[in-house]
Amino acid sequence: MKFKLNKKVATLLMTTPVALGLFALNLTVLAKYPNLTVLLNLVAILIFLAPFIIVQYRIYDRRKQLEATFPVFLRDFVESVRGGMTIPHSIKNVSNNDYRALSPYVKKMAAQLDWGIPVTTVLLRFSKAAKSKVISRIIFSVVESHRFGGNLVDTFEALANTAIEVEHLRAERRLYLQSQMITGYIIFFVFLAVMLGLQQFLVPSLTQVSPIGVLTGGASQEVLASEYKVIFRNLIIIQGLFAGLTVGKMAEGSMLAGIKHSLFMVFIGTVVFYIFS
Repeated sequence: MKFKLNKKVATLLMTTPVALGLFALNLTVLAKYPNLTVLLNLVAILIFLAPFIIVQYRIYDRRKQLEATFPVFLRDFVESVRGGMTIPHSIKNVSNNDYRALSPYVKKMAAQLDWGIPVTTVLLRFSKAAKSKVISRIIFSVVESHRFGGNLVDTFEALANTAIEVEHLRAERRLYLQSQMITGYIIFFVFLAVMLGLQQFLVPSLTQVSPIGVLTGGASQEVLASEYKVIFRNLIIIQGLFAGLTVGKMAEGSMLAGIKHSLFMVFIGTVVFYIFS
């Protein structure tokens, strides 16, 4: 854990000066280029936030992989026990299988059982290390069943079937919500097209209408057009940010997973708006 913390700090120490350098460059050298300044400010914010987003997303992705492979591990374990092996030998036997992100945890459990550590203690340690609510609930059910004299193998088998069913339901949900994610992207790009249309066709005609100049104290057409452009740009950024979070929540069940969608929408939307406006 200490190594991971140092790695995070080192990454932050590398990205923070770059972000601050871009901000300083914008405030001094590039202040007379407002369009370029906005884009570089967005890039600087992304660079600064990148370590936090990457670390949190890696934790989220690792937890997803653990939850996806845990039912497979339970099924293999139950089959080994049904074949006549003891629980420690069964875990040691299945530890040779490839469970992707789960494999190091299974090998660690097998080693702890070889050292004579009780099964319940090993399972609770694994539950704590996995940091997954789904796995924690399953392990807690197994430990409670063992504590009150239940058949541990039957409990494992029942929970394995439940975990497999839950994973199937998640897969069906993801498949169903793929269309919703596509719809979210379509809505965002339609919104972007509307903002571009307003900037290209409506704003020039509005700035030529005399009442607007009166209400704004005689502001020039260029100033009004620039103000509208800033408003539309901000609307695109807001729309991209929250649309991405919504897409992530619908498609993957987590707003954290939506951060990558938000970053993509905000960046693409801003770049396209400045190119075509």
